[in-house]
Amino acid sequence: MTQAIGGPAARVDDRELRRVFGCFATGIVIVTTLDDAGAPRGMTANSFTSVSLDPPLVLVCVASAAPICRALAQADGFAINILAHHQRHLSQRFATPQPDKFSGLAWHLGATGAPILPETLAHLDCRRYRDLEAGDHLVLLGKVVGFTRRQAQPLVFSQGGYTTLAPQTGGKDPLS
Repeated sequence: MTQAIGGPAARVDDRELRRVFGCFATGIVIVTTLDDAGAPRGMTANSFTSVSLDPPLVLVCVASAAPICRALAQADGFAINILAHHQRHLSQRFATPQPDKFSGLAWHLGATGAPILPETLAHLDCRRYRDLEAGDHLVLLGKVVGFTRRQAQPLVFSQGGYTTLAPQTGGKDPLS
């Protein structure tokens, strides 16, 4: 389906635009923080990216209507927990509206006081750097103050479902 967007009266087909956005394969992260009562909060996200190395900045987008949005907007820090391929259950758990997503789950506090989940592919512990309201989302920029990574395949999401990456054959790592 092709849709041109033009003129002030044009209406975007939200469902089709969401399908187009879904064509971009992304990793899955769980954004975590503590609320003002000290309770851990988290949500699944795929709108995450690195921004800068100097200073070390990352960006994550959170729907303004998401229950965690208020906690993130008030917290000094947050963590980005990058999920490994075997953590689909965590992605699904933190994507639900259940109130205590951390119940029965192991975690520890990072340097910023944000919850860090174990066995993730990587995590970034971030201090809030800047916020920006953008449409129906809050864009959070975080300054990375700590991180870890381990060897594993990432959890990947594309076109409405989980998928895997094809193994690389030869070639040089473009980030080396």
